[in-house]
Amino acid sequence: MPFAVALALMVMLAVVQVLGAGDLIAGSDADVDLGLEADIDGDGLEAIGADGFLDGLLSLIGFGRVPFLIWLAMFLFVFSGVGVSIQALAQTMLGNPLHMGLAAVVAGLLALPLNGGLVRPVAAILPRDQTTALPLDHLVGRDATIQIGTARLGSPARAKVIDMFGQPHFVMVEPHEASAELQEGENVLLVRRDGETFFAKRYESPLLGPE
Repeated sequence: MPFAVALALMVMLAVVQVLGAGDLIAGSDADVDLGLEADIDGDGLEAIGADGFLDGLLSLIGFGRVPFLIWLAMFLFVFSGVGVSIQALAQTMLGNPLHMGLAAVVAGLLALPLNGGLVRPVAAILPRDQTTALPLDHLVGRDATIQIGTARLGSPARAKVIDMFGQPHFVMVEPHEASAELQEGENVLLVRRDGETFFAKRYESPLLGPE
């Protein structure tokens, strides 16, 4: 019965994903990760005196290498397969299957490391999200172009700046000098940031401007 239930749950997870309802529970991945990080960073690990032990255990079972729902579906599949195999072996050798609870415990203990071994190759082929997001402070020191409006002190204008990855960012810019005005279309140098506002200086010579 435990293994039939596990297999049924795995099928239900697959159906949920196919129907698109998995997005409603996708947040569980983040919740598990955040909860896990909190446990790792908390006093619990200091109490057992071995932060590496928990890391090694999680690595052994493959937890965190793939999204949680994928890990859970794979575990349920391995658990049911191992459990049915154990009961078939017990039936052959002993003449009777093991007690349901005992079989479930043994299958669970065996399924965890087996599932960890299966998760690794799956994790290697799964696409990973990539991002070029970077802190706003990293835009300081880069060139920008005033796009909309004239930048005056206390009256910022919209400017476009390209980050180190070639991605455009649109920021609000004021002149670094109180008396300066930065005109639309002018290329400037971002020299500092205060909150969401950047302060820029114009190039005194066109030869010093961006190429």
